[in-house]
Amino acid sequence: MRDKRILVTGGAGFIGSHLVEELLARGSWVTVIDDLSTGCWANISHLTAHDRLRVIVASVAEREVVEEEVPKQQLVYHLASAVGVKLVIERPVDTVETIFRGTDVVLRVCSKYRCPVLITSTSEVYGKSEAVPFREDAETVMGPTEKRRWAYACAKALDEFLALAHYYETDLSVFIVRLFNTVGPRQTGRYGMVLPTFVTQALTGAPITVYGSGSQQRCFCSVVDVVRGLIQIPETPQAEGRVVNLGTQEETSIRDLAERVRRLCESDSEIRYVPYEDAYGHGFDDMMRRVPDLTRAQDLIGWCPRYGLDDIIRHVADYIRASRLRA
Repeated sequence: MRDKRILVTGGAGFIGSHLVEELLARGSWVTVIDDLSTGCWANISHLTAHDRLRVIVASVAEREVVEEEVPKQQLVYHLASAVGVKLVIERPVDTVETIFRGTDVVLRVCSKYRCPVLITSTSEVYGKSEAVPFREDAETVMGPTEKRRWAYACAKALDEFLALAHYYETDLSVFIVRLFNTVGPRQTGRYGMVLPTFVTQALTGAPITVYGSGSQQRCFCSVVDVVRGLIQIPETPQAEGRVVNLGTQEETSIRDLAERVRRLCESDSEIRYVPYEDAYGHGFDDMMRRVPDLTRAQDLIGWCPRYGLDDIIRHVADYIRASRLRA
């Protein structure tokens, strides 16, 4: 990556800021496009004095901005997206339009200028499938369109279809990464992200709010591990035109996650259960398990996660404590 010119859309977001930081550390020239709608300037403020970084505050849906920047680049990471279940439920129109319009612009411009592009997708694409662990070429089972919960998953699936359509029809070099519950410092609980929410509640002594029964299971992967994979994949020709899962197979129930956060934060917070209907409205759908098959990532780039959940919780807690001291 040294001296490579790279554009990161959504570079002021949680994952994007960590990616930008690592690319700069490896000697890349990085341009960020972010409208700061879900990203945050504070995520990259410590990097803005870097002479290899440029930041453009704009939306990737603004084609003229993307058209101006892509010809200067050797690789595009497209991370700009609507994020979080809470945002999806409250603003479904923005969710669908933001995701698809931005991706359409980025892919069209990258195709025009023959610039390779990596698109980040999500484990939500697997929908309600029970074929655990989820394999990239397995069937997906999407929920009904009457439930807003699935708008995000469908929009990201359409992103994947569009990216692969460009790969086959316009011969664009495309890489697609499906992320599974990426967590770590700088992630906000504002849009319904569970780990920073739990840690903040534990550190402040507030009740730790578990939605539903808490028996639903998830696999939480460190953003540090994910960024390592994001950098390796576009450097691997065999990954071109393919979908690759990145995540961990260390499962935990949300109930157990709350207990573990409370213990590691040395908190006396009570654990309070909140019905889905109270949190998200009537008829909310969820899946019980979401576990990635990592065979393809291991075969293509020798990737496997290095950080366990306890380490991740400590990293998040340390970051939130430090943020509170700075405030």
